[in-house]
Amino acid sequence: MKKLINTPESVLEDALAGVAAAHPELTVDIPNRVITRTVRPDAPKVALISGGGSGHEPLHGGFVGRGMLDAACPGEVFTSPVPDQMLAAAKAVDSGAGVVFVVKNYTGDVMNFELAAELAAEEGVEVRTVLVNDDVAVEDSTWTAGRRGTGATVLVEKTAGALAERGAPLDEVAALGERVNAASRSFAIALTAATVPAVGRPGFDLPEDEIEVGVGIHGEPGRRREKLRPARELAAEVVETILADHHLTPGDEVIALLNGLGGTPLMELYIAYGEVAARLAQHGITVARSLVGNYVTSLDMAGFSLTLTKADAQLLELWDAPVDTPALKRA
Repeated sequence: MKKLINTPESVLEDALAGVAAAHPELTVDIPNRVITRTVRPDAPKVALISGGGSGHEPLHGGFVGRGMLDAACPGEVFTSPVPDQMLAAAKAVDSGAGVVFVVKNYTGDVMNFELAAELAAEEGVEVRTVLVNDDVAVEDSTWTAGRRGTGATVLVEKTAGALAERGAPLDEVAALGERVNAASRSFAIALTAATVPAVGRPGFDLPEDEIEVGVGIHGEPGRRREKLRPARELAAEVVETILADHHLTPGDEVIALLNGLGGTPLMELYIAYGEVAARLAQHGITVARSLVGNYVTSLDMAGFSLTLTKADAQLLELWDAPVDTPALKRA
């Protein structure tokens, strides 16, 4: 294992110290593992909080800032944060307008965020939860009851964050997040496995000439393994798999997120995106907005995921709204 770390045991603390040093616009509480905005909004607003295991950067801490999250709770690598973190975050950012938890559908995350919501209610903080379950690869997988939450998390956080920034009430912000999740589908392909620092070896064995089709962001098994094929064929399969599960018809517009899993060069991601766009065009589907890069990663896993969100005028307006976070900026 070759990694830029000090020790496997100190990875999270050292990474959080680096985030604090690099981004003074964020307040990083390292002992309690909570990241919040340094400058709070002037008027009361609904606060968005998300979190999950580390190793998926820039998710979630990289999306804390104006127009997206108010706080993020990082757990250990591929491990859910604990309820005390989420409660501390909720109390830190609640301005009286309530809090929306954005939760990826993994058993530990769901259980701990549910408990945190109960604890927050006892503290007088009103909470709504948006569950993200956009992965169409498998119905149930390791750590998951139901579909996994993946790339749509970024879409939910961006659009709901923009709506909250405008002063929308709690139930409206939560409903918008649920609508974006329902309009989104994702699918991923891995070329290599990720190596968790504490383990020191790849999470699964994958021969040099094989890929994992439908992989999860923690390395959970997908639908099958097969031989590596050209990018055009892989992109076509990803698109066709999503369309088979999505309510998209010719003339529809989508927001497309072509997401790297951490170990794939940007050049290759653009190759994959070009093939995705061409395949969608064959179906008469227009990409109204696109985002290409590493946004929901899996440490050093090579591969990519595609998220397609059916768009309308409101979602496009919210997607285009100003945002200022370490990982996503738009004036």
